[in-house]
Amino acid sequence: MTRGIKVKNTEDIQKINQIVSHFGFDIWIHGKSGMVDAKSLLGMFLLSLNEPLQLVVEDDVDTTALFKELGDYLEIED
Repeated sequence: MTRGIKVKNTEDIQKINQIVSHFGFDIWIHGKSGMVDAKSLLGMFLLSLNEPLQLVVEDDVDTTALFKELGDYLEIED
């Protein structure tokens, strides 16, 4: 499952990292520059914030709580 995610600055990176670290399943962020583990703060800082980013989660996990906590950062779905 993928959702667009908005990451504007280092504060967003730190907040998103704190949120995703509470979940027991793998969470990745994918951009043109590569894919990083969203639970890795160092990896998150390697992202290029000037490109579209996608939050990537396995299809077989319940993402309801995750998406609720990340609501301020997720792109609105059509």
